[in-house]
Amino acid sequence: MTPRQRRTLILALLLTGIALAAYFGLSAFQKNLLYFMTPSQIMSGEAPKGHPFRVGGLVVKGSVERSPETLAVQFDLTDGPSTVRISYTGILPDLFREGQGIIAVGTLREDGLFEASEVLAKHDENYMPPEIKDTLKPGAPSLGPVGSRNR
Repeated sequence: MTPRQRRTLILALLLTGIALAAYFGLSAFQKNLLYFMTPSQIMSGEAPKGHPFRVGGLVVKGSVERSPETLAVQFDLTDGPSTVRISYTGILPDLFREGQGIIAVGTLREDGLFEASEVLAKHDENYMPPEIKDTLKPGAPSLGPVGSRNR
């Protein structure tokens, strides 16, 4: 094998290795990617069914239903124009309450129920994700005071 052939072979192997590393890196990134959706996006059919993602909004007042025997809870989550039903089994965060902004991580079932594997409650009442803030209608009766502090 001539030195030129050897360099060409090494270069081809190096480029193949870089291409494989990039493929595996992007593939792993895509598998671990969690999209953020609003209830309006879910209701319009944009949310992936059977693939985990995050949904954020405000817990609708009067919608929380707890099972007396288990840690199961169901509640409605809204962004103003649309509402989605959330099902969660586990201990909810201390800051979870009606009218509170939350983010739930889970999957959307075929029947439209969102099964959450994790529920996160925001801790700063002045902060709201821009996606939710843009979709909320001011003065919506079921949302309560948005972004105000109760002192």
